[in-house]
Amino acid sequence: MAPEVHDHTGSEVDGASEYFKNNPDPKQLSKHESLAKEFIQYHLETDSERRIAIVTSGGTTVPLERQTVRFIDNFSAGTRGATSAEYFLQAGYAVIFLHRQFSLLPYSRHYSHSTNCFLDFMDESSDGRVLVAEEYQSKMRRVLKQYQHAKSNRLLLLLPYTTVTEYLFELRSLAQLMHPVGERALFYLAAAVSDFFIPLDRMEEHKIQSRGGGKGQGSSTKLVIDLDPIPKFLKTLVDNWAPKGSMVVSFKLETDPDLLVSKAQQSLHRYQHDLVIGNLLTTRKWEVVFITRHDEHWIRVPKARRSKSFSGVADMVGLADTKREPEQPDLEGGTVTEGMEIEALIIPELKHIHDEVIAERRSNGGALISN
Repeated sequence: MAPEVHDHTGSEVDGASEYFKNNPDPKQLSKHESLAKEFIQYHLETDSERRIAIVTSGGTTVPLERQTVRFIDNFSAGTRGATSAEYFLQAGYAVIFLHRQFSLLPYSRHYSHSTNCFLDFMDESSDGRVLVAEEYQSKMRRVLKQYQHAKSNRLLLLLPYTTVTEYLFELRSLAQLMHPVGERALFYLAAAVSDFFIPLDRMEEHKIQSRGGGKGQGSSTKLVIDLDPIPKFLKTLVDNWAPKGSMVVSFKLETDPDLLVSKAQQSLHRYQHDLVIGNLLTTRKWEVVFITRHDEHWIRVPKARRSKSFSGVADMVGLADTKREPEQPDLEGGTVTEGMEIEALIIPELKHIHDEVIAERRSNGGALISN
């Protein structure tokens, strides 16, 4: 049976408070706070109009033991977050990239998780020097220049986490540190956050034994896990943690096209943030829907620019569209050209919305737009 979830805001705030009270600060939190504070202050001092995006990325683990050997994980390689971070940087944002350790990273993602071994991109010259292979020179040069620009201008801060508890402590801390940024702050919550966890007081200290010998395990080969729901933090983020006037964007992933739009609309209504980006598991590389308080707007990669996806089902494109808008015109013709990443369309559209949000909130004297 699914856990009962209450919509009452007060209970959500209380649940969040209890969660933080009952879990210790992550070991790396203090160090990350110092890095983030310095990063934010640097951009406040060097460019008074610089926007800062917090991009969360990758899955979160739920440990089953205090000395963790086994854990439950969420499906996510961090593709959406890492790719989006690059396009935020191209759009002029500074980016704090809060990511699952060892998941995809901006720029290095082009090679670190390639089906080729990294050494396949290398060649040896006649005089023994190691070079980039000729066929990869152009792309690697472009990626290298973008990376060097971000690095030399201190535009990207990488902060890793592993567990869901680490993620939530880090997000709360970053949101509070972002207060001086005001309406120029944007939260792009692309991480796949666990819905359940094991409270510390019920967690085994040592590795759970597979066949007897463990505390309370007996001789059974079954493992029964009693999980509690993670408190809903998005409303708390919007109301209490994030700067007033900042823009908050969340994601909704579904597998049933008949549920996607309605579930995204419910999420927006419940948490009262700015935008939900909805996507289906099977078409997420090619289309997303922007759900705002007033609109349902689909963004799709044109047919001729859609890279093949081993997990994608092309025939499902458009099935979740409640307005049944026609496909975007196939301007490139009928043959597949170089693939386009859908984040190349998402982030410019998001920046345009952020432009409007900032202008409206400034015209209202910094007040939040009414719901």
